[in-house]
Formats: sequence, structure tokens, C-alpha cells
Amino acid sequence: MREKNRVSENNRKTGRIHNAEGARRLILDAAEDVFANDGYAGARVDEIAAQAGYNKGLLFRYFGDKLNLYTEVLKRADQETNELRSQALSPIFIDESIAIDAQRFRGFLENMIRVNFDYLVDHPRVLRILQWEMADQWKTYAKISAEFSQEELEPFNRVCRKAYEAGLLRSNFTPIIQLTIAPLICQIYLAYIPIYRIASPGEDLTSPLALGRAREFMIDLVVSGIFRDPTEEITSHGEIDANQ
Repeated sequence: MREKNRVSENNRKTGRIHNAEGARRLILDAAEDVFANDGYAGARVDEIAAQAGYNKGLLFRYFGDKLNLYTEVLKRADQETNELRSQALSPIFIDESIAIDAQRFRGFLENMIRVNFDYLVDHPRVLRILQWEMADQWKTYAKISAEFSQEELEPFNRVCRKAYEAGLLRSNFTPIIQLTIAPLICQIYLAYIPIYRIASPGEDLTSPLALGRAREFMIDLVVSGIFRDPTEEITSHGEIDANQ
């Protein structure tokens, strides 16, 4: 899993970009790397400044303090995921009849999970930051959560209610939790790849082919858990029988 390099090799060597926007981007890249390696508590502004190639005073001038710098790192990731998520969600927001059409609704769920999985594969540093947050019970994230977009929550809740009423969701459990379980399962799988390598020595788990297979498995796992195929029938024992 190799992250797309946001900064050219030349800029990493010189450590400087001679414009404010470029300097902010380079500082955010360095901060993302340090926060990914050390977590918020362990990260040091001195190390971020040294890796970015700028003095610490410039970091404070641009970002104020370490918490604001961390916030900007996560806001950038949030903006990136929002753009991708908006592309995945926009069809159902434009045409909510998708929520009562089994085939199209299943396709919507599959695409949403696919987008989340691919983003985490392409951004392993963001994945590691999320792991640090989980280990620390999301304490730092909770302090800055108001900075992140919540605009999609109500439309998504409305769509999920329609899908449940149409019999396409197995449960009316809190929609936003159902939404976040999907990327969480993808996150756990990708974070556990080093352990899976120990359990399956010699198996290739990080090639594009292997990751593609894993992604389709995650999609099937999650969608099968939350989506109810209306062609399934309930047996006399109350069990779902998809073969009838």
C-alpha cells in the first residue's frame, strides 16, 4: 500500500517551497507523516518543522499551535473524503427513488464501500492517524469534531429511513452508525494486514489484485449484513431462505 506522493522529490530534498500555499501544503504533509508515526500525543512540532524544512515559528504563524495543525491535517483528509463521498452519495440525493429500488440501492451501498476502501488504501498515513485515535478513545478528535462537515447526515438519514420502510435494510438501527461501520471494517482489515501476513506466510496481500479481491470481500460482507434482498423469503422457522 503506497500512498500517492503529494510532494515532489525535489521539494522534499530542498525542504522549501517559496510561496505561502506551497509552504502550508508541505508543512501539512510533514505533519501528517509525523502524526501518523507518533500519534497526536507523541508528535513534536520541532520534528514536523525539521521534516518540512521550515522553522518552528513559521508553523505557529500559519497554524497557531499543534492542535490547530492536527485539525488542519484531518480537515484536509475530511475534505478529500467528502469529495469522494459526495460523488458516491449524489445519485441517491438527486433521485431518492433509488432508496426503494433494490438493485440500484444495493449498487449505491457497494459503491459507497468501494470509495471508502480505495481512499484508505491510497492514504495509509490517514489510516494510521485513525488507528491512533481509536487507541486513545477518540479524545483528540472529540475536541475538534465541530470542524468537520455534518451536512450529509440528515439527507442520508432520510434516505435510509425510506430504504428501511421499503424493506431494503434489515434494521432501522441508527443510519449514521450503519454508514460508519462500512469504512470501519475496511479500516480494520487494512490495519491488520501485518497480522494476516504472519497467519498466512507467503501470501501476497498488498498487490493491486489482492487488494481488489479484499475490497470485493469487504463489500459483500458489509452489504450482506445491512441490505435485505426482497427476493429472500422467510421460512416457517423464521430464517431467511435465499434459495426459494
